[in-house]
Amino acid sequence: MLKSLLLGLCAAVAVAVLAQTSVAEDKTHDGFVVSVAEGKLTMADKDGKNEHTHAIAATTTITLDGKAAKLADLKKGDAVKVTAGADGKVTSIAATRAKL
Repeated sequence: MLKSLLLGLCAAVAVAVLAQTSVAEDKTHDGFVVSVAEGKLTMADKDGKNEHTHAIAATTTITLDGKAAKLADLKKGDAVKVTAGADGKVTSIAATRAKL
């Protein structure tokens, strides 16, 4: 009985560790849109520095103000949160447009 309990506990710990590892592999960073071109998003960090470009696949989930959007809908100055998987490919972009 004790052996079964310990085995079950070890299995539960292993599952929890593996689940945390897969979540930790995703990288998210925030910034602002600099420009958008077909299949590419150029962004800068929150301070307007460290400009860099991401390749955006057709399967990337994109939202603008919480609604489904296309890459072409994003405009210079939109705030973006970009999430990339462990392989470095962008999996999602959540954009917010400043209300004037």
